Amino acid sequence: PAEMRNYPPIIIRKASGIEVENIEGHKMLDAVGGLWNVNLGYSCNPIKDAIRDQLDVMPYCNTFRGITNDKAIELSYKLKEWFFHDGMERIFFTQGGSDSIDTAMRLVRQYWKVKGKSEKTKFISLSKGYHGTNYGGGSLCGDARFRKNYEPGLPGIFHIPAPYTYRNVFNEDNPEKLAEKCTDSFKEQIAYQGADTIAAFVMEPVIGSGGVIVPHQNFMAMIKDICNQNNILLIADEVICAFGRTGAWTGSRLWNVKPDVMTIAKALTGGYFPMGATMMSGEIAETIEANKDLTGMLGHGFTNSGNPIGAAAALAALDETEKLNVASNSKSQGAQLLLGIKNLKTKYELIGDVRGQGLMAAIELVSDKKSKKPLDKDSVGSIFNAICDNGVLVRASGNNFILSPSLIIKSEEIDRIINAIDSGLKNFLN
Repeated sequence: PAEMRNYPPIIIRKASGIEVENIEGHKMLDAVGGLWNVNLGYSCNPIKDAIRDQLDVMPYCNTFRGITNDKAIELSYKLKEWFFHDGMERIFFTQGGSDSIDTAMRLVRQYWKVKGKSEKTKFISLSKGYHGTNYGGGSLCGDARFRKNYEPGLPGIFHIPAPYTYRNVFNEDNPEKLAEKCTDSFKEQIAYQGADTIAAFVMEPVIGSGGVIVPHQNFMAMIKDICNQNNILLIADEVICAFGRTGAWTGSRLWNVKPDVMTIAKALTGGYFPMGATMMSGEIAETIEANKDLTGMLGHGFTNSGNPIGAAAALAALDETEKLNVASNSKSQGAQLLLGIKNLKTKYELIGDVRGQGLMAAIELVSDKKSKKPLDKDSVGSIFNAICDNGVLVRASGNNFILSPSLIIKSEEIDRIINAIDSGLKNFLN
């Protein structure tokens, strides 16, 4: 808040296509894609029409005991079909990504209680992972920026090093060797905590808000194998990755892994309505459903779980996502984006590292390449403003610029992003 007083926010008043416009009439290509969620741009008429039509039919219906609605049912079947290859069998609707993670944590603990293993309550996650702002998910966050001011967090949560090649405690720059060292840390945590006390491992297939950290291709599979060997569940936080962002339909599918639980939100409705879901395997769902005492009772839910407007928006968004095959476009345009920022890295000493997978990428700024000292906040802010002045909106997060444009982006618009960043850096240095 204090910083906002000195540096007032950009006030956006209008959006169209993949552009936003501020109150002064300055248009910018939105290279943030809303906040990883506006995958289909701001002018997706089928979603707008679906919302408008549903408002006339029924704007709200709760989904608590004994009540549901037709759109929520239709969406649950659609999502089961969509995530069939990921092994998901049941859907629990939430109001967003943070709710989805906390729902996953509660359902996993409940599953183990129903199984008679009530001591399995702990969670392990990655040191740079981001899992929302609710109490449970916020405690899972490995980045101190998102956790420190709100501690103490939820007891029973532990972290292992993330496979962050540019900066890691092992000083290891080989991605494959780093993946092995990080998974060894997981094994050490299991040995120390006891497998019989650990409920689940939680991870993003590609770390998003923590700096777009792309693991070695074997990393998630190695984690899953360790989980299987120790009777630990794997929760895949797909809030950012799902629906084509990584160049595959899910981040888990990108790495050929079937998790036990998945969380989704953001692009589920294309950013047009707040909605999320927690999905689980048949084993977890059927275990809870078969319980005959109060241990299996779902004492959990949200006012807007399965909201019919959100469900209608999601159904339209899924149809458009599939029709436009945005995962394929994300893969091809993401390759162009990564090549572009790699070229910028060779041009500017300020750029210490660049990373990307599909249409999620990061540029890490440093004041010294040898020491990797992060560029100071004021300098990052100056470059950010210069990029915006050149007609592109990026996201400044620490000493990183995060890029996550809409998945309908075209080649010439990728060039526009690269050119604006190039000009912004040049203007700063001059």
